[in-house]
This record gives sequence, structure tokens and C-alpha cells, in this order.
Amino acid sequence: MPNPRSSTPKQPARAAASKPKGGFRLPRWLGIGVALVGVATASATAGAFLAVSLNSTPLLQSELSQEDAAVFSQDDPITGGGNLRVPRLTRPVNILVLGLKVLSSDVNDPPPESADLGYHSLVNSFDGLSDTMLLVRFNPHTNQLVVLSLPRDTRTWVAGELTKLNEANTYGGPALAARSVSQLLGGVAIDRYVRINVQGVEKLVDALGGVTVNVPKDMRYQDDSQHLYINLKAGEQSLNGNQALQFLRFRYDDKGDIGRIQRQQMMMRAIIEQTLTPATVSRLPKILSVIQSHVDTNLSVEELLALAGFASQTNSSNVQMLMLPGDFSSPSEFELSYWLPNLSEIDNLVAEYFSFGTQQVSASEDPAYLRIAIQDSTGDPIAVDALINALEDNGYYNVYVHDDWNQELPITRIVAQGGDQASAETLQRFLGVGEVRVESTGVLNSDITIQLGRDWLDEFGTSSSL
Repeated sequence: MPNPRSSTPKQPARAAASKPKGGFRLPRWLGIGVALVGVATASATAGAFLAVSLNSTPLLQSELSQEDAAVFSQDDPITGGGNLRVPRLTRPVNILVLGLKVLSSDVNDPPPESADLGYHSLVNSFDGLSDTMLLVRFNPHTNQLVVLSLPRDTRTWVAGELTKLNEANTYGGPALAARSVSQLLGGVAIDRYVRINVQGVEKLVDALGGVTVNVPKDMRYQDDSQHLYINLKAGEQSLNGNQALQFLRFRYDDKGDIGRIQRQQMMMRAIIEQTLTPATVSRLPKILSVIQSHVDTNLSVEELLALAGFASQTNSSNVQMLMLPGDFSSPSEFELSYWLPNLSEIDNLVAEYFSFGTQQVSASEDPAYLRIAIQDSTGDPIAVDALINALEDNGYYNVYVHDDWNQELPITRIVAQGGDQASAETLQRFLGVGEVRVESTGVLNSDITIQLGRDWLDEFGTSSSL
């Protein structure tokens, strides 16, 4: 097999790979936010209750061959006993999460009832293309929870062929997907996998009692062939399961799948902050029922509870959501649209967030090289001008104003769009306001996005004094 990180295209025959058996599946990346993080909420209290039924048997819905099982480091334990026999996480763990949306037209043997519907209905299957891909790192050494979003159109090596990353599950199930992701990231080990069916997202969000999210723009789309109807108004609102699914599936704007990744990270952040409460404990039986019905994973109940317990105790500031560095391909380069990975930036990201220890990366020495985008939520142009002047006076010369944020923010957000947390923290200390967020919800081509809030006005007085 050629070097997966080589830039020289080769076209060997596609390696044969057995397709996974069984049928179930669950949401997309939200799946990880909802399934693992949602269960995390309840684990601290309900963990002791469920410990009586703990076992080390993986919750598999499909069989793995011995060769495929060896891709994951299942022989290396990730849990140890805690208080009241509740399992605890003992080492850093990397979990590959695959969200699948499979239509009746995508599978060889669709359910008989789907033929009478007259449209391409969602079916309960783990076969097919990965609609969403995440690599999630639970790190007890640094108390961090890191989520790396992998665009499904990423051009990389899969079974000896340069193609889209989301094809890996179709041709080799979770094992080939894990191999392909590991090679793309320069050899990062993958300990376990979770495959989630998009049908389960509605049930999971409803089981959690809904989620409040800021819908950044009006979202409308209709596809009668799939019975997909999206109709959401802009603004902060509480979404039920069906509405959350609309929010996650919408990708009909100029950013395509990358815009959807940003919205999914927004929802994951909202779920993490809103569901890690004692109230979720009472919802645990319903949550577990959804997971058992719609998830295929080589995690055991014991391991799942250990991950959930760790997530429930992780401060929101230590939840970091990244996106694979890269850029869109140009129409003249390829017949298909790709996300072209930036291998040098990937190496830096892996070194900072997926290394074994607690590596610290220093901020850029020269702030002039940082691309800083400003999104104003205050509606005060004088405040924006004052911010630009303050930045330029202190050597931040590559500053530009982007579209306004659609909701007034009480606290300024300093978003490390590319994962440069150290530079974002330096900028926050200089401004004296705001909170740092490591996530990819800012302006796409920025290094740091400042989403300006009212605390900037409060710090420097009214607009007239600015």
C-alpha cells in the first residue's frame, strides 16, 4: 500500500474488504455529543447503580474479524475501579465516531415496508458512506475532551486509492475507517469506535429534553424524494429532536459540509453545557435504551460509563473542538469536490492535542502573522473601530471585519479557529475581556475570530466614550 500521506496519486485496484453485518445506526457527530456526552451527565450518580451490570463485553451490533478487531487496541485496558465500583478512565483514549445516514436506495436488501413508501426512506443500517466523522480524545492527564471533525470529502488514501474519506466505512467498515483516519493523522492510535445512526438523533435529543441553540440563519430546504423538510428560523431557541435533526442535516449554503461541521460543533457545545446536570439522571434509562437500539461500538458498558464519568466532570473550557486543517479544492483541479488536507498543519495539531503527554505550544512570536476576524454582536460600529485600533496599536495588523453575529453576546468569544489556544489566550489577556473557545465555529479562514460582546462596551464605557 502506498504511503497514505504521500501527495503522489496512484490508482491501484481497490482492496477487497468485508462489509459489516447487522443493522442499526445512529446520528452524526451530534451522536457523539448526545450519546457519549448525554450519558455522561448521568454517570456520576447513576454509575454506581449501573455498576452491578457492568461487564467487559463490547456492545457490538456487527461482527469484527480477528484482523479487523486488531486495528483497535482492545487488549490495553482503559478503565480501573473507582469509588463505589464506578469505573474510571485510566489513560488517554481516542474514539472514532462515525455517523451514518443510510437510505433504502443505498442498501442491497432494503426493508420490505420501505418499498411501499414511494420515497427513499431512512433505514436502520450501518452500511454505507459515513455522513459524519469525528475523532474524540478523552485525556485524564490533561482533563481535556478534544473533538476533531473530519470532513467527509477529505481526499486521502482509502484501501490503496486516493478518494474521499467517507468511503472507508462502505468498503471495510469501522476497521478500514480507523486505518484510514490513523494514516491521515500520521499514525495516531485509535482505541475504540462508535457507529451511530442518524435516525437516533431525534430520539436522543428528545430523551435529553431538547437543546437550546442559536440558529445562525434561516434554514429552509425541501427534498420530497427523501421526505426531508427543513424549516428553521434564525435566533436562539429550544429545539426538539426533529428540529435538531434539521439543524444538523442542513448544508445548503456556500460552505456546504464545512458549514454543517460548524453547526454541529455549536450543537455539541450546547449539549455539553446544558445536559451535564443532575436532572439528566432521571432520563438515563431512556438514553441507554436509545443507545442500545442505534449504536454499534466495541466499547463495553464499563468503558462507556468510564468515558461518561470523565466527560461529566470536564470543565466546558477544557472541551476543545477542532476541524481537520485543509481547504476546498478548486473546480479546475478535480471532477469531484474535495477537502484537501494540509499535512504540515495536521502534524502541528496532532502534536498539540493528540500526543500522549501534556505538551504545551507557545503563542506565535509575531502577532502580525495572525489572521484575526471580527464578528460584531453589539451593533456599535464605534466599539468595533476601537477594537481594531487597539489591536493594530499592539502589533495585530492582519485584522478584518466579517459578517455580524446574529445574536447579542454578553461575553466576547475569542475563538481559536485553527486550534491555536496559546495565541487566543494571549489575545484575551491583552483585551482584558472575553472567554477563549477552542472550536471551529468562527470565520473559516481566520486563525482567531473575535465575536464581540457587551463586555467590551462595559470595559471601555459607552459607545460615545469609545
